[in-house]
Amino acid sequence: MSDPQTLSAVPGRIMAAEMAEQPAVLQRILDEGAPRIRDIAAEIAARSPRFVLLTARGTSDNAALYAKYLIEILLGKPAGLTSMSTTTAYGAKPDLTDVLVITVSQSGGSPDLVASTKAAREAGAITLAVTNNAASPLAEVSEFHIDVLAGPEKALPATKTYTAELLALYLLVEGLRGGDGSAAKALPGLAAGILARQGEIKALAERYRFAQRLVITSRGYGYPTAREAALKLMETTYIPASPFSGADLLHGPLAMVDNVSPVIAIVPDGKGGEALQPVLDRLRGRGADLVVVGQQNQVDAASAGFALPAGVPEEVQTILEILPLQLLAYEVTIARGQDPDAPRALAKVTETH
Repeated sequence: MSDPQTLSAVPGRIMAAEMAEQPAVLQRILDEGAPRIRDIAAEIAARSPRFVLLTARGTSDNAALYAKYLIEILLGKPAGLTSMSTTTAYGAKPDLTDVLVITVSQSGGSPDLVASTKAAREAGAITLAVTNNAASPLAEVSEFHIDVLAGPEKALPATKTYTAELLALYLLVEGLRGGDGSAAKALPGLAAGILARQGEIKALAERYRFAQRLVITSRGYGYPTAREAALKLMETTYIPASPFSGADLLHGPLAMVDNVSPVIAIVPDGKGGEALQPVLDRLRGRGADLVVVGQQNQVDAASAGFALPAGVPEEVQTILEILPLQLLAYEVTIARGQDPDAPRALAKVTETH
């Protein structure tokens, strides 16, 4: 990726620089953040929460969905995504005794996140904020706080804060189950290798320069990636992108896919990818323009794609899967003559109530 010092007059220079920081951010979390995350996880585990609720908006909501998969698969505990309006708009007062409420937010400043977390704590919950701002209102009202250590993020599309949230949440769940988080050790180097292949993504981006719509699909740990990729593409390129679980795609939306429909499939190397195979077969049968982000053999069986490193445990592949799709959103936006640093009608901190 280009040196940000040479990009002073180039659209997208801030997003490009922040994407390039991700390997260093991941390493910082492993070196500096992991001990604190382990300590917090040990304190929470000692209180034996009966289930987990996750609260977030936007990009952070996709990170929260990833945590839901981790919690249900690795911890064997039920987990759900909260509807904040039940508390903030309707004034519901659920009994949250012995419930762990994790609120994920880059800025920690949205009023509904702060209000719902405060209400959860008053209702007996164990509250944990995961943010990129230790001095935020959300951190202040929460019993525990994890700083994702991403540093200031100035581009409107979140990139480094998203992957930082993913890694922090993975290490938290590992700590809750007494794991050592060793599956994450290689991520900084692998991330650097993926980002160095931007030329491949630039060529791939030509497929979508004039696209009218996109379908993005995955299953399991890859589904949060599908949702985040769709969000990044919509907010930067303005192309309508519909994310579907592969199972849901077969229940009706498959009808809108034809032989000119661009489909991006994120194919995890593991059980999620195995569950997605019937969907890929159906998409090929309909003649879809299928691009795969996954292992080389899956890419070879598609119209085009991007091969991910082999041998990475499935539960942390999510942190790598999004990187080529961030680059894709960036490159398609540039190809369409737009500035990915400043999408129209968006603000860095979205204040919802």
